[in-house]
Amino acid sequence: MDFTITREDWSLHRKGEIDARRHQEKVREAICRRLAEIVTEESIILSNGQRIVRVPIRSLEEYRFRFNYNKMRRVGQGNGKTQVGDLIITGRPRGQGKGAGEEPGIDYYEAEVTIDEIANVLFEELCLPDLKSDRKMQAAVDALEFSDIRKKGLSTNIDRKRTLLAVLKRNALNGRPGFHDIRPEDLRYRTWNPRISSEAGAVVIAMMDTSGSMGPFEKYIARCFFFWVVRFLRTKYQNVEIIYLTHHTEAREVKEEEFFQKGESGGTRCSSVYRLALEIINQRYPPDDYNVYAFHFSDGDNLNTDNDLCISLVQELLKVTNLVGYGEIEGPYYYTSTLKTAYRAINHPRFVTVTLRDKGDVYKALKTFFGRQQSRNEGAS
Repeated sequence: MDFTITREDWSLHRKGEIDARRHQEKVREAICRRLAEIVTEESIILSNGQRIVRVPIRSLEEYRFRFNYNKMRRVGQGNGKTQVGDLIITGRPRGQGKGAGEEPGIDYYEAEVTIDEIANVLFEELCLPDLKSDRKMQAAVDALEFSDIRKKGLSTNIDRKRTLLAVLKRNALNGRPGFHDIRPEDLRYRTWNPRISSEAGAVVIAMMDTSGSMGPFEKYIARCFFFWVVRFLRTKYQNVEIIYLTHHTEAREVKEEEFFQKGESGGTRCSSVYRLALEIINQRYPPDDYNVYAFHFSDGDNLNTDNDLCISLVQELLKVTNLVGYGEIEGPYYYTSTLKTAYRAINHPRFVTVTLRDKGDVYKALKTFFGRQQSRNEGAS
């Protein structure tokens, strides 16, 4: 009789899984390195949020021996007269220097990532600051869990273990022990129940300047910020309402679609949007029941005669909100006397301002307003 003895390396079966895990780690590292650039990607902001983004990633080479690198006579060997610390060969880094260059570059490829993957990385360290749990609690469905067993249900939800026990029990009671003669009444089905969790109610008031001084760059920066704010709130919180306010010399409440598509026109009177925000809070969201947050983005080109009223209204907002954030966008025409300059008179721990000079500052603003207390203090200007 012939026998065949084989030995199989089972570690090779996990190589695909290991390579896939390493690929995901490299994709995550690439997203983290380019996060400030990715969050302002035009294809994301101007789309419905379902686009796929390409992120360049350095390729990894497997370990292998290399001989006669760059056609050198020997590799790693001297002439026998070298001392410790002597320089064996000089050269310049690859890809540097003038001219077309003869050195090989570093290979990389572009990995496709979804908006959800980017959001998971971006939202890891973000949260609503100073969220108080003593506000009005609202019930929300957190998840669905299979926590009940019934005799009726979907065939795909059959609980095999409990069905087997029911058959064994019935046959034993009838004096015929064993697993046989399965009947419809023996079937057991797993049934799901919603898991209810309570969450403190919160409201976020998004205020955006749509006056004539808000050019394409300023408007795009403001929309980038609020695009990620809306996605962040809907991803991590279930009981957060968002109020959209736009203003020029007058302010009004608009729908979400109009908020992100409205053009610019007219002069600027920022006090109008603060006054409207206070009216909405007092009428619909009493501070004793809600955590209230207010964020205003503008280019700061406000009427000088209106600045004192803005300071007074912001101080009123601070009495009924958890946080008031103001983001000022510096466009190509920078004015030394802006609303941010007037706001230096406000010294309050829950009033945070940021200045945005380029697209990368959108990520800084998100970290400043929604990061930990330490990062907000460091990012505030």
